[in-house]
Parts: sequence; structure tokens; C-alpha cells
Amino acid sequence: MRILIILIFLCLNSKAQMLTSVYFDYNSTKLSKDSEKKLDSLSRLNTELKFRIFGNCDVSGTSHYNQILSENRARSVSAYLQKKIGRNIELQSVTGLGKEKQINDNSTEELRSRNRRVDIFIDRVMASGEIRSGKIYASFFSKKISEMKVKDTFSLPQVNFIGGRHVWLPKANKVLAQLADLLKNNSSLEVELQGHICCDYDNFDGQDLDLKTFNLSFTRANAIKEFLELQGIHSFRIKATGQGHLNPVVYPERTEDDFSKNRRVEIVLLKK
Repeated sequence: MRILIILIFLCLNSKAQMLTSVYFDYNSTKLSKDSEKKLDSLSRLNTELKFRIFGNCDVSGTSHYNQILSENRARSVSAYLQKKIGRNIELQSVTGLGKEKQINDNSTEELRSRNRRVDIFIDRVMASGEIRSGKIYASFFSKKISEMKVKDTFSLPQVNFIGGRHVWLPKANKVLAQLADLLKNNSSLEVELQGHICCDYDNFDGQDLDLKTFNLSFTRANAIKEFLELQGIHSFRIKATGQGHLNPVVYPERTEDDFSKNRRVEIVLLKK
């Protein structure tokens, strides 16, 4: 538990925001012992923080039933934390999202179980006018393959997206063509594409206005994966994931340029 507290503290010193989640059994609002231990760790943080709590559920049952279930899960977490936290932590909001904002699909029991959760968004209280800059990674094209290390993260320069959509801006075309050529010429490479969003801080992920889903960071990464597949890259070599809004390059965003910088996809080398 002490290790978890240290990790959260270090993350909040390097980022303005982070997310942790606790999970529930089917149709249940009761906290497990593991969930209580995780919440105990959160309550011991000494930094000035704000917690926002969002309840979620899978698609079983009616919208009305799941709205109530998600609200009750959120309240269970809030009530537990309320007994534990000190004056430095503010419980800012408690919301049930029902089944309308599914982060994972529900094609398997494992994925459904990941939707039965409560997300706790942890915001560090920032000084007036403070802006935090996240880590900007080196370009994927800046090193020779032999110099890269597996698990290293890289940027895809100029690959940014239209707000609320998984459509990239025209300036990305040349870079994505370069990426396709690099993968074609290095057939052993396997990569993970990690999508990001800007500005939707009331949810883990944003709404894709075209697909009407709430996994915009994933659909951005997946759009590039589909493009690479059309260029002849086998799908098993490309993994697409969504990171939501948790790793902004600029926080808070104040200009259109800030928004654009955060609407991005980064790339992780999985195998070379």
C-alpha cells in the first residue's frame, strides 16, 4: 500500500491529473477488500487534491436500471472516502454515467467486467495561471531502429486530429506514409498506437462525433491502424489503445494550438 501511495504522489508531481478505478461484481454496489485498500491509499495522499467520482456499468438491463446502479456505485465509493480523507482533499462531484458511456465493448465477460467500475479522477490543485507541460517524446523517425529500445515511447510529429473526430489533419498524411514505409521495410517491428484527446475532463475519454461512441482516443489510434493495414501492414503487428485525456502535452489548454497538440497519437515499440 505504501508503494501505491508513493507512485500516485510521483505521478501527480509530474502530471496535473490522473485516474484510478475500482471494480464491482455483477449487479453489485459493494466494495471489495482490494477496492477498500486502494481507496485507503488515496485517502492518505497529503497533496492538495480534488476527487471527481464517476460510476459505470455494463449493458445488462435497462437504461434506467443501470443509471441507478452506476449512481449507487459512485455513492459507495464517495461514502467510503468521505470517512477517510483529510481537509486537503475535496470530493468535488459524484456522478453516475449509466450504460451510455461504454469505454470497453461488451463482447466478452472480461471486457464487461471492466465496465463495472467507478473511476476516480484525481486533480492536483494548481496555482492561479499555472500551466503544466507533459513529456514530449522524440520523433519515431529520429533514431535508427538499432538504437531504439523495446517499450520506448515516441511521438508522431504533425499527426493531430480534428476536434471530436478520429480524422487527422492533412499535415499528417506525409508522416503516416513515412510510418507505413518504415514498417514495410522493417517487417519484424511491432508497435502500439496510443491515442489521446484534449479538454474533456468530465470523462475518461471523449465522444467520437462520427461514430457516436465515447472512446475517441481509441478510435484515433485505430484509424491509423486501419490506414496502415490498407498499406499492407499485418494487423498483428499493430496494437491500438486509448489513453483518454490523462497525459496531456499542455494542461490546461488555452489556445487552439494547445488543443491540437493534445489531439494526438503516440507510438510505443513493442518488438523489433
